[in-house]
Order: sequence, then structure tokens, then C-alpha cells
Amino acid sequence: MARTDETGQEARHASPPGTTPPLRPPAEGNAGPGARMPRWLPRAIVLALTLYAVFQLGSWAFHQLTGLLINILIAFFLALAIEPAVSWMSARGMRRGLATFLVFLAVLIAAAGFVTLLGSMLAGQIVKMVEDFPDYLDSVINWINGHFHTDLRRVDIQEGLLRSDWLRNYVQNSATGVLDVSAQVLGGLFQLLTVMLFSFYFAADGPRLRRALCSVLPPARQAEVLRAWEIAVDKTGGYLYSRGLMALISGIAHFILLEVLEVPYAPALAVWVGLVSQFIPTIGTYLAGALPMLIAFTVNPWYALWVLIFVVVYQQFENYVLQPKLTSKTVNIHPAVAFGSVIAGTALLGAVGALIAIPAVATLQAFLGAYVKRYDVTDDPRVHGHRDRGQEAGPFTRVRRLWARRPGAAPAGADGPEEGSS
Repeated sequence: MARTDETGQEARHASPPGTTPPLRPPAEGNAGPGARMPRWLPRAIVLALTLYAVFQLGSWAFHQLTGLLINILIAFFLALAIEPAVSWMSARGMRRGLATFLVFLAVLIAAAGFVTLLGSMLAGQIVKMVEDFPDYLDSVINWINGHFHTDLRRVDIQEGLLRSDWLRNYVQNSATGVLDVSAQVLGGLFQLLTVMLFSFYFAADGPRLRRALCSVLPPARQAEVLRAWEIAVDKTGGYLYSRGLMALISGIAHFILLEVLEVPYAPALAVWVGLVSQFIPTIGTYLAGALPMLIAFTVNPWYALWVLIFVVVYQQFENYVLQPKLTSKTVNIHPAVAFGSVIAGTALLGAVGALIAIPAVATLQAFLGAYVKRYDVTDDPRVHGHRDRGQEAGPFTRVRRLWARRPGAAPAGADGPEEGSS
């Protein structure tokens, strides 16, 4: 019987000298020449491929649904904006759906009346401008002939324009672009209808939506969600209040300018500039200023230039002085944070991001502020921006002190010999 060691295994005898020791079988887990693939490797490969496919599918779906998600986001903030009015009417016994419908109806009536008024005014001014265009052209021709000693005639210019290739190409391109413009208009109307539908559901079924969210959360989290909802309503309302106030200030400023220049329809134009410049982000300023410039041009071409200069100057004043101050008061965020949030929102979501950036950041800041632990600030004068005189302030202070310590120098603080000394 072969000897065994303490573990019960056979003791291995040393091989005789000059002979090859027997090959040991490869240990389990070590890859040998004939080793098989580990069992976990196929499952890992399948799992990695599955995760990659799910990621690609999710990315494709997100890009396809980006437009819908943006519309839902706009609708949610619109629902937050009308939430105070709907809640006020609902608290007085009116059904919430009916209250939401009345609020939407009032907004639509006001918007339709405003657009109708401006449309009729714009159509009248365009007709007047077309009728007076020959007189404007004659005045320009006379000015050119008088200053440059030329002999231009309106008939020659009209015949040159009618026979030019530029006009022919422009008419052809305009005819082919009618379908594109129509498609864009229909797409914009469908998008507007989608936003209004979602915002109506969010506002009318607000309590049901809050109950649905709270039903899947523990009681402690439910209180946090409800508090965040109330903060969002307050901040969105404050943001709209600040926008309305800036629209009022802008309308008054442009009304004064248009009255001084004696431009017709000054009150309606002032309301147009105030609303469009504040509630249409990014391009609202240019749309708002184009209409007063067009109507001022029908009065005097130089008036259009004055309106353009005023619009540009006032826009800079509003962007860097008025808007940060009002936003910091109504939404309670720092002007620099408001300015940076608008830039970040524009970079992420374009015009929509610029419109909802400030209320979103204000809501996030107010919600997270309750979870930040704060401490009492020390009475160190450096907190208030004052330097400590007892510390080294910089290289100039050190040079001055070394100069005061040179041999034969007067002691620090000594301005000269004392009075009465010999």
C-alpha cells in the first residue's frame, strides 16, 4: 500500500535521476493548450451586446421624441403659470376643469384680439407704403441726381428691375417656397395645439397628478415632492411677473419714442414691442423692433433709423441692467446666476431653454437650499472685504517696512523732532 500524507493523499516519490517527471494535469481555472472556454464568458458577451443594443435603442428613441419632450416641458411650465388662477377659482366652488377652460379662453381671446388689431394695422400700413413708394423713389432719385450729378429716371429704374434676372429668380424661388412655408405653419399650429392640450391636462388634473406621484413614494418623500411643486409654482409666477413688468417698462419707453416721432398707432406698437420682446425668446427683440421700424419708414425713412438705434440701446440696457435687477427681486436669484442660466438654457434647448431657464434654476436653488447646512459667519473683517492691517499686505508693504528699518531712518510713525526739543 502506498504511503499517504496527513491529508490522505498519496505521497509523490521523487523521479529517478535522468528521467522526465510526469506531467501534472492543469489546475482548474488555468488556461492550458486544450482548456475549454469559461462558462461565464458567453453570458458576459451576450449581456454586453444586450446593454449596447438597449443603449442604442434608447438613444434613438430619445432623439425621435425630443420634440415631444420639449412640448411637454413647455406645457408643464404653462400649467404652473396658470396654477394660481385655477386654484383661486377652484377654491371658490368652481370645478377645476371649468376653471382651467375659462383661463385658457381668456388668454386665447386676448391673444386673438391683439393679433387681429396688429394684423389690420400692419395691412393698412403696408398698403400705404406701397401707394407712397413712387414718391419715396422719386425723392431718392432726386437726392442722388443732385449730389452726384447724374440723370436717373424712375421709368428707367422700373424697367431695369422688371427685366432683371434677380427679380425673375426671386419670384420663382418664392413660388417654390410657398409649400415649405405652409408646411412650417401647419407644423407650428400642431405644436401649439399639443402644448395647449398637455398644459390643460396638467392644470386641470394637477391634484390627481400630485396624488399619483405621491402614491409611489414614502411619506417623507411625499412632503418633499409637494414642497418642490409649490416652490415651482411660486418661482414660475414670479418669473412671469418680472416679464410682465419688463414688458410694461419697454412698452412705455417705446411709446414715448414713437409719440415724439409722431409715428401712427403708437399705443398698439408699444404693446407689441413690450409683449413680443419679453415672451418670445431669442428672436423676440428683432420681431418686436421690425414692425415699428417699418411703420416709421412710411412716415420718414430717417425715423426708421432712429427707431433702430433706440431698440438696440434699450435692449442692452434691459439685458445688463433692468432684467438682472428685476429677476433677482421677483425670482430671488442672483443676477449673475440668472444671466448664466439663460445662456446655459439657450445652449441646451434653444429658445425654449432661454424661456424656462430662470424659473427652473430658481426652483432648483430654492429646493436644494433647504438641504444645505449653514453655519454662523465669523466676525473677521476680511469677510466684509477689509484687509487686516497687522498682516503682510503685499510686496509694497514689505519694501516700505524694510526701508523704514535702514540705518539712520526715523522710527515708524515719527514725522520729525518733537516741538520744544533743542
